[in-house]
Amino acid sequence: MAFSISFHKSSVLTSTVKILKRSLTTTRVLANKQMTVRDALNSAMDDEMERDERVFILGEEVALYDGAYKVSRGLYKKYGEKRVIDTPITEIGFAGIAVGSAMAGLRPICEFMTFNFSLQAIDHVINSAAKTFYMSAGMVNVPIVFRGPNGAAAGVAAQHSQCFGAWYSQCPGLKVISPYNSEDARGLLKAAIRDPDPVVFLENELLYGNQYPITDEVLDKDFVLPIGKAKIERKGDHITFVAHSKGVELALDAAKELSSVGIEAEVINLRSLRPLDINTIIQSVVRTNHIISIEQGWPYAGIGSEISAQIMESEAFYHLDAPVIRVTGADVPMPYTKSLEIAALPQVNNIVDAAKKLLGV
Repeated sequence: MAFSISFHKSSVLTSTVKILKRSLTTTRVLANKQMTVRDALNSAMDDEMERDERVFILGEEVALYDGAYKVSRGLYKKYGEKRVIDTPITEIGFAGIAVGSAMAGLRPICEFMTFNFSLQAIDHVINSAAKTFYMSAGMVNVPIVFRGPNGAAAGVAAQHSQCFGAWYSQCPGLKVISPYNSEDARGLLKAAIRDPDPVVFLENELLYGNQYPITDEVLDKDFVLPIGKAKIERKGDHITFVAHSKGVELALDAAKELSSVGIEAEVINLRSLRPLDINTIIQSVVRTNHIISIEQGWPYAGIGSEISAQIMESEAFYHLDAPVIRVTGADVPMPYTKSLEIAALPQVNNIVDAAKKLLGV
């Protein structure tokens, strides 16, 4: 709608501007608000630390430096050294402290500078955190969140590029979350912090600076998302794409390209890897009769493999018009050279080509 207004007196202009300002409601402004994934994570921790004095953060450079990726920015100044704790470079040490404090009734957020370094602490994550509730006959909860960047970044080679989604999802006793956008990051991290059991929260370094639209509902201090529930990011009738984290972005880009040639793909953002929302996947497959799983991790025993197996074991198998296809990272350690790194990771064209092949077009 276009309109023009002419003013003869400055007082009229001033009063009209005030009226226009009053007409802009908070809800309408917030509906168009953008937030980075980094700020979504930061605000989630801030909310929960304010809500519950048992919540604290520990890890390398989380306090004075505001975090290696600035995810904990400002929290040290606000909550002090007893609740935002810089640790030595010893994951096995501070992860053990975190697990012990959780057993004693606190709610630690244990940050790994990258989940590749969680291998130094995997005994605490698996044997201490994940199994204690079972081994204590339900008498000892371990309410802890292990969080940090996971999977491929850019130019950091084989020892800093692994996806640990399948690794940790294999262990009973853990919940495993892999958020995509700012709504996911904020709602799921708040849910993870409030959860009575250990949660592995797999972020992505390349998504930290990305901005996504959020609503006033997402900004509410009581906003949480249910762990174990996927979200349909895009509706479609011809084929189902299932992905998590950075893979959702690839799936949406591929779906947009396919739409230009008349193929409508449904895109499911898993959000949680364990528990896996297999029901949402099955309901989609029953309608589309085709499915491609997308992940940046390795193909062997990956998340796509588990999805494929569960589909084969369910009623959805009888609705498939073609086999389940996996689009994954290459089955090699991550190369350092940029051109080879690109070749080792799934690209949008790989998804588009796989979809066309699956649909026979």
